[in-house]
Formats: sequence, C-alpha cells, structure tokens
Amino acid sequence: MCTSRSRVPLVFAALGVLLALAVLAAVCMGAYPVSPTALWQTLVAGDLHSGAQADRSALVLLELRVPRVALALLVGAGFGAAGSALQALLRNPLADPGLIGVSSGAALGASLLIVFGAVLLPHLAGWWPAAFEGGFAPGSGQLTAIAAFVGALGVTLGVYRISSSNGRVVLPILLLAGVAANALAGAVIGTLSYVATDAQLRSLTFWSLGSLADAKWSTLGAIAPFVIAGIVTIAAHTRALNAMQLGELEAHYLGVPVRRVKHSILLAVALAIGALVSSTGQIGFIGLVAPHCIRLSCGPDQRVVLPGSMLLGALLTVGADLAARTLVAPAEIPLGVLTALLGAPFFIVLILRSRRQFGG
Repeated sequence: MCTSRSRVPLVFAALGVLLALAVLAAVCMGAYPVSPTALWQTLVAGDLHSGAQADRSALVLLELRVPRVALALLVGAGFGAAGSALQALLRNPLADPGLIGVSSGAALGASLLIVFGAVLLPHLAGWWPAAFEGGFAPGSGQLTAIAAFVGALGVTLGVYRISSSNGRVVLPILLLAGVAANALAGAVIGTLSYVATDAQLRSLTFWSLGSLADAKWSTLGAIAPFVIAGIVTIAAHTRALNAMQLGELEAHYLGVPVRRVKHSILLAVALAIGALVSSTGQIGFIGLVAPHCIRLSCGPDQRVVLPGSMLLGALLTVGADLAARTLVAPAEIPLGVLTALLGAPFFIVLILRSRRQFGG
C-alpha cells in the first residue's frame, strides 16, 4: 500500500504532462495544421487580424479545434469518473457505463427523441425552441441531454434491480443484464431506423459509431452543467465508496447510508453519461480502461482513483480523437471504433484474469 501511495505523485505528474502534450498536438494537428507560434498569437496575444493566414488560423482554432478538444477532455473526464464510481460501487473491475447498459440507454432515449420528438412534443417546441434547434440532431440542445439522461437512468435502474438479490448485487447477473440491456436498446434503435427520415437516419447512425465531430461551444454549454454535476456528486461520495469496496454490510456498520449512496451514484452516473452520449454517441471502454489502470498503479483509494481516472480518461480520449481525424485524413474514423479497438482486448484480458471468480 505504501508503494502505491508513494507512486501517486509520479503517476499524476506523468499524466499531467502527457495530457498537456496531447492537447497541444490535438489543437495544432489536422487537415489544416497550425503552428505553436500561431496558436500562441491567437490564444494569448489575440493577434486575430494580421492577415488572411492569421484569420484562417483563428477560425480553425477557436471554432473547430478548441471546442473539439474541450469536448474530448469533458468526455474523458466524465467517462473516467463514472467508471471509477461504478467499479467501486459494484466492487468489480469489469463494471463500465457501456457494459452495464448506461450508454446504450442514453442512446435509446436520445434516439426516441430524434424520431418521435417532433410528433410527441409539438407544444414544448413552441415555448422552448432553443432545445429543439437543429431538429433533434446530436448536441442540438439540452432537451436531447435530458432525454438521454432519462434513458440512461431507466436502463441503469432496471439492470440494477434485475441483478439485486436481498439487497446485494450479484455481479455475474449484473453483467448479463447489461448485455441484455445493450442488445434490447440496439434492437429498438435498429427498429427506429426503419421509420426514420433520411435526416433522422443520419443522426441515428451517429449513435452507433460515436464521434466528436459535432463539437461546438453551444454543445459544451448545453451538456457541461450535467456532466459537472455528476462528477461533483461522485466526488462527494469518495469516502463512502471506499467503505463500500469492503462490502455493503461492512459499509453499513461503518455508518455509511448504503442505499442513499447507491441511488446517488447511479443518478450521478446516468446524469453525466446521458449528457455526454447525447452529444457524442456511444463511446465505449474509456470508463473501463482508465479507472482500472489507475487502481492497478495507485491503489484502490477512491480519492486517488477518481481524479486519476479523469486525467487518464481525458488523455485517452484526446489521443484517440486525434488519431481518428488524422490517420486517414481527410476522412475520419469514428471515435467509437478506435476506443473499441483499444478497450475490447483490454476487456478480454480482464475476463481471463477474473475467470476464477466465475469458477473457470
């Protein structure tokens, strides 16, 4: 344990440096490369009107690159925080917002709004037009985030209820229920594609792949309050999550209000992931890989795992998004595809290491 604690400052320093370098590379690299000098002039000196070249650099940076990198940071931090909370709450390194159905539930809620929102909510569109701007496209407003949150919360509570027995979560059943929830949500979204218009179908396709291409300052403004609220709620329960890693009964004897903590964490995870999925589509495995790596290197203390998972999650997301838009430029690889290529082998390794728990 002492070794893990002594390693924490070094790990955090390395993550901070790597994240800063990744952000710099993500801002400067792309179809229109921007030099660090132009970046400095645009963001610090404010030199926006010294010629057409400077104007183009400023436009690319301020309207395209910086919002996209900021969204990548928010996505990585949000998925990292949610994954760390679920792994501590459920006492299982395989727990992940995507694996237990949170992400697919959020996508289902948003997809239902995309296809049926204009029919079911015409009066709401009349007095809240800003929420409907863009025709229910990904990131079109706060209403999409709310629909995604409702879907994520509904699926999360359903999976949790199915896997609970006598007040305790049966972990193998939890994963099986998550698989079933993902399959059901995917089937419903697939069915919606048959009744969707061409514009709606393009939006539905977005959810199955995941991308940060829709990043805008308005998108960040719409989802950031939800994500930050979820992260703050998780952070407020770090000590309780530490106790719950010992077991629910042990945490109860230590004075932890177990039921209230469970509800608060599930609500916070659904809030953060629902908002993120509403603007990016389904991006898997960040919430699995980041907290597990931090726990292996720094120990299980949630006060360390939470910020470390947010840093590593942000680093992985920024790096994956940079690769997604540069490897096959001018085309773009869906971000969800790259995170799956990273996370699926990692998940298989975890299963192989944990098979003794399943009697293998």
